[in-house]
Amino acid sequence: MDLDEYRKLAAVEDRMWYFHALNRRVVHWLRRLLPHGAATVLDAGCGTGGLIKRIREAAPDWRIVGLDFSPTACRLARERTGVDIREGSIVDLPFDANAFDAVVSADVVCQVDDGAGAIREFARVVRPGGAVLVNVPAYRWLWSYHDDTCHTRHRYTRGELVRHFRAAGLEVVYSTYANLFPLPLIAARRKLLRPSRATSDVRLYPAPIEATFRTLAALEWTWKKRGGALPAGSSVFVVGRRTARAG
Repeated sequence: MDLDEYRKLAAVEDRMWYFHALNRRVVHWLRRLLPHGAATVLDAGCGTGGLIKRIREAAPDWRIVGLDFSPTACRLARERTGVDIREGSIVDLPFDANAFDAVVSADVVCQVDDGAGAIREFARVVRPGGAVLVNVPAYRWLWSYHDDTCHTRHRYTRGELVRHFRAAGLEVVYSTYANLFPLPLIAARRKLLRPSRATSDVRLYPAPIEATFRTLAALEWTWKKRGGALPAGSSVFVVGRRTARAG
């Protein structure tokens, strides 16, 4: 992403509806799959640290490590979280095999040309039986100014991401689209109501708009937290476990 986008992200990701919904489903599945007590989690592509902060609030006993390609993001993440943040690429992780109980990656696999290779790296560094959770933007037809600004390389379908998981030796535990109810509004914004200058949609919206989107996301969550999957949405979310042949 552009440097200005990282600064915007740091300013709004603790409050914007999108990150609230994304972090909630990541934390839910981490707590569901990881053992009680100590665990080690890698946030691969941690940005400015918003997800790390949310995970630490939910599980203070876990050790969390962050990684990002951008020196600016790493600096901001260190300032905001105080955890170990490494600079590096998700397609060549600077960690030993079997180093983590879980790897999470939120909207970063979409920013590299070799998404399948990134997921193989996640499978390599997670221990046998460990969890891998990935969120990416959905649908090539939804491509817009937002993707150009965020340096998106690819928008996925659920089937594509599931295939990458299985090819890496990850057993798919759960897969779904996300943000189904907001999808028409997001599509209208991206395709019909484009901003006058190139920018991303990462910003805090007026309170009524934020409240509307939070309500729509909460309605979805009542279904997804019980294991229900959605047939469409602006994001794809897949959860897997490493099998013996991974890595």
